[in-house]
Amino acid sequence: MVNLPTWTALAPTLLLALTAIILLVVDSVDPDTSNNELLAGIAGIGSLAAAATSAWLITGGTGLPGESGALITFFGDQLVADQMYLFFSFLIASVLALVVVASYDYMREHRYQAEYYSLVLLAATGMSLLAGANSLAVAFVSLELASLPSYALVAILKRNRGSVEAALKYFLVGALSSGVFAYGISLIYGATGSLQFNDVAQGLSGGPPAALLGVGVMMVAGGVAFKTASSPFHFWAPEAYEGAPAPVSAFLSSASKAAGFVLAFRVFVTAFPLDVVSTTVDWVIVFQVLAIVTMFVGNFAAATQEKVKRMLAYSSVGHAGYVLIGLAALTGGSSDTFVLGSGMSHLLVYGFMNTGAFLFIALAEYWDIGRTFEDYNGLATEAPLACGAMTVLLFSLAGLPIGGGFFSKFYLLMATVNTGTWLLGAALIINSALSLFYYSRIVKAMWIEEPAASLEIDSYPVGLYTAVIVAAIVTVLLVPGFDAVSSTAESAAALL
Repeated sequence: MVNLPTWTALAPTLLLALTAIILLVVDSVDPDTSNNELLAGIAGIGSLAAAATSAWLITGGTGLPGESGALITFFGDQLVADQMYLFFSFLIASVLALVVVASYDYMREHRYQAEYYSLVLLAATGMSLLAGANSLAVAFVSLELASLPSYALVAILKRNRGSVEAALKYFLVGALSSGVFAYGISLIYGATGSLQFNDVAQGLSGGPPAALLGVGVMMVAGGVAFKTASSPFHFWAPEAYEGAPAPVSAFLSSASKAAGFVLAFRVFVTAFPLDVVSTTVDWVIVFQVLAIVTMFVGNFAAATQEKVKRMLAYSSVGHAGYVLIGLAALTGGSSDTFVLGSGMSHLLVYGFMNTGAFLFIALAEYWDIGRTFEDYNGLATEAPLACGAMTVLLFSLAGLPIGGGFFSKFYLLMATVNTGTWLLGAALIINSALSLFYYSRIVKAMWIEEPAASLEIDSYPVGLYTAVIVAAIVTVLLVPGFDAVSSTAESAAALL
């Protein structure tokens, strides 16, 4: 093994930031460039390099405690490069790579291509940095770095009224949630005198004012719930996902959600230990209520939709409820590592499943197919390969043993069994069964219903096709590879 400088542990984030800077330089040299191949190529190479570097560092043991027992930290322990940081950096960079490949075709005829790729790289940089945040101050700055480009990405189609309206709603609600999160941070600082997670935990042992601490924790939980689109803070998500370009919807519903959850995992497990804060504010009960409400609201709303993209948007809300089990089923016992690792594993599998499903919607939009279920009737007669990939992705999202989604949901179910949180397990089973109903509506429309007389496809975009099929292949490969994912996630969770 080559002894690399310590700073190379942050290579995934640095690569994403460097790629964004290169794109900005290219745009400044030639502001009117429409060289889609060059711009998409730079963004694709940067995202793939970040994903590959993350995987290489994980397999090399980077992020595990060294001989001194200490992790790799930066800036006075404000930033940590552990296995959880690398795990989520790989997830975010992988989703980004799929989105960039799909955007090669989707954004070909649109303006502001350099701005688009720069914004998506900057958002990914903030999300990756958020995965390594070990301080509430760093977490807030990283969250804003991820959020501000996201608002612009939703409105990248400036002449599309729906896109601009969705971005405005997203921005207004996002600004409010950032204010709530920042105020919660200030209360935590007032109660403990620190912002660094471990120091906050130590400050809590001194018996800070209960009211101050309780309100601060609840406000931080509210900010996290918004970022993860957890009910009742989810109302921005369907509007933003439906109004945004489909590749942007894929990116926000997968990578952005993962970034919100890694923040939740770090803050609540490290800064607010259960054995210390449970007498003041039992945040596990808060997340149990959030998990159950989010599962039912997301899935029942998805079952009543008539537009495919909006159905997937509400479906992503339901999946946020599943991942919340990773926090809601914590008990402070020996099973906590498995519980948290199961939530992380589902996020990684979900990243590929959900991204591929939204990119199939992008493919349908490219073909000018309508938005309703009926508009997808007979689509498999014209695009059987893409429809086959979509079928795999949807059934895996439902939890059928055709992709990694089956094992990730099974592990979440076992987490509820091990901790005795039977209500969470029952909600998971009921909502997974319900999701099969509305996912099957798309499969039925594509393969069984008769196509409309006007349905005719005369072009098959390589980028979009490649992204959808790769997402489906990875989802299937995660069946034999789920043990590796689960073990890595549990190793990362154990460090907290």
